[in-house]
Amino acid sequence: MLKLNAFFQLIRFKNLIFIALTQLFFYGFVVRPAYDKLLNTDPILTHNLFHWMLVASVLIAGAGYIINDYFDLNIDKINKPSRLIVDRIISRRWAMMLHFVLSIAGLVITAYVSIKINNFLLILMNGIAVVLLWVYSTTFKKKLLSGNVIISLLTAWVIFMLFFCEVNLNENGFLPDSNQALITIYKLAIVYGGFAFIVSLVREVIKDIEDEMGDRKYGCRTMPISWGVNATKVFVAVWLIVLFGALIAIMFYAMFNKWYLISVFIFLLLILISHIFLKLKQAKSISDYTRLSKEVKLLMLFGIFSMALFYYYF
Repeated sequence: MLKLNAFFQLIRFKNLIFIALTQLFFYGFVVRPAYDKLLNTDPILTHNLFHWMLVASVLIAGAGYIINDYFDLNIDKINKPSRLIVDRIISRRWAMMLHFVLSIAGLVITAYVSIKINNFLLILMNGIAVVLLWVYSTTFKKKLLSGNVIISLLTAWVIFMLFFCEVNLNENGFLPDSNQALITIYKLAIVYGGFAFIVSLVREVIKDIEDEMGDRKYGCRTMPISWGVNATKVFVAVWLIVLFGALIAIMFYAMFNKWYLISVFIFLLLILISHIFLKLKQAKSISDYTRLSKEVKLLMLFGIFSMALFYYYF
C-alpha cells in the first residue's frame, strides 16, 4: 500500500486529474456539441476513441512527472525533502522503468487512435511530447525560460490535441468553410490553449521562485537566479496583465453576443487574477509563493469549468 501511494504521488495524480478534466470538458462541452448542433453529426473522434486518447495523455504526462523527479532527486532533497519518493520509497531503477512503460503505453494507444482516424499528426505530436518531457527534465528545466515555455506549450497541447483529432488530412484546406463545427472548435482551442499557456507559464515561473534555493545550489539558471526575484515578479505580472486584458476583450465580445453567463464567469476570473496580482506584489517568503502557486492552479480549474457554459451557446 505504501508503494502504491508513493506511485500515485510520483505521477502527480492530482495534476493528472486536471489534464483529464480539461480534455473531458473540452470534448464534452465543445467538440461534441459543436458537431451535434452545427452539423447534426458526430465528430471524427468517437466517444470510445476519445477515452483512449485521454488515457494516452494521462500516461504520457505521468511518465513526464516520473522522469522529472528522477533527474531532480538532488534538488528535491533541498527544496522538498519530506516529499521525496524516488530513491526513498521507489528505487531509481524502478522509476526509470515506470517512465518507459507509461511512455510506450501512451504512444501505443496514440498510434492505435491515429490509425483508426487516419491522422498521423497525433502520434507525431505525442512522440514529440515524450521527447520534450525527457529533454526538459535533463536539460531545459535548468535553463532560463526555455523549460517554462516547453511545459506551457505541452499544457496547451492537451487542448489542441482534440482539435487536431478532427482535422481531416484528406480534405483540401486545413479549415474548410463547410465545416462550421471545426472552425468553432478551432476558435475555442485558440482561446483555451492560450489561456492554458499563460496560466501554466505563470505557475511554472512562480514555482521557480519557490525552488530557488535548491536550484541555485545545483547550478540551474532559472529566471529568479538569472534575473533576480523582483525582475521575475515583474515578468509574471506582465503575463497576468496580458491575460487580464485578453479576458476583458472576450467578456465584451460575450456581452455583445448576449452570452451573459460567460460574461459573469469571466468577471469572476478577473477578480481572481486581480487577487493573484496583489498577492504576487506582497509575496516574500517561500510559503507565500507556495500559496500563490495553488491559487494559480485554482484559476486554471475555473478556466476548465467555464468550458461547460459554451454548451448552451452553440
